[in-house]
Amino acid sequence: MSARTISIHHIRGALAGARRKGVDLEPLLHRAGIAPALLNDHRARVTADQAAQLVRVLIATLDDEFLGLGPHRSPRGTFAMMCHAAVHSRDLLSALRRATTFYELFPGTPRFRVRYHDDEARVELDIRGVRDPDHFMCEGIMIIWHGFCSWLIGRRIPLRGMEFGYPAPPHRDEYDLVFGCHSTFGRGGTTAATFDKKYLAMPVVRDRAALAEFLRNAPADLAAAPDYSTGVGQSVRRILEHAPPVRLPSLDTVAAQLSLSPQTLRRKLAEEGTSFRQHRDDVRRDIAIAALTGSADTVEDIAARLGYADPSAFHRAFKRWTGTAPGAYRAERG
Repeated sequence: MSARTISIHHIRGALAGARRKGVDLEPLLHRAGIAPALLNDHRARVTADQAAQLVRVLIATLDDEFLGLGPHRSPRGTFAMMCHAAVHSRDLLSALRRATTFYELFPGTPRFRVRYHDDEARVELDIRGVRDPDHFMCEGIMIIWHGFCSWLIGRRIPLRGMEFGYPAPPHRDEYDLVFGCHSTFGRGGTTAATFDKKYLAMPVVRDRAALAEFLRNAPADLAAAPDYSTGVGQSVRRILEHAPPVRLPSLDTVAAQLSLSPQTLRRKLAEEGTSFRQHRDDVRRDIAIAALTGSADTVEDIAARLGYADPSAFHRAFKRWTGTAPGAYRAERG
């Protein structure tokens, strides 16, 4: 089970198509293990596993891999057939061209354009006609594209930048974590990803057997916004995530593991717009949410596991993180 958590904004966006079609949302949320009451709190978060399960539920309910957000339905299995077409390609550029040609066979589907010049490649997305006020489909398609291409060549493709053709949303900081690069907003109405052109020439290393395993959980797991950040902050988070929660290492300990002085680590984190305390709190928050949604541990046990000698301190911290007390969060989920 992943301990990563995702902003409730993405859950609202995923539900927009089903809501427009008059589908009762509460049963769908319950099947994904998400408390409907969380939709009303902008600070709420859910686990990556819950988000992926919701995408599965929506695809099955609507028989639409676009979750009711596109101008036309994309029946279940369409993504899998595209993958079968792309996986037999010689290199990533050929795979992208096959995938683009495949989706152009269907009316109203998103259109990709691959451009490259000098050492830079650029994948542009055209989703005109899509009713996606929360931009979930736009963001989800780019996440899936990035994850699938990285899987095809057997290594993550580092992105140089992301462009989104709409104003920056309140949760804009999440974009840099998801895509692992700087994101810009509102420039010319274009959604695009840029990366080193060398990746287009890399060979496709997956075969039919690997694809069968990949498709067990795709595209739902790919759409659940994986954290691809590669900055110093992500290195700090990895160390914190792999430490016992009750004994999260200090800033000095983490700095030593990264071969940095504490002062340099503080400065590098500040340059990324964050702090050691923020990463420590985020890890505690995500572990707490995962425990409350995926275990029968008492709130007191969870507080102790996270290093809180006084459960009331944990209650205050959790309410600050999510807007909800831990007991109420668990009760609402049920």
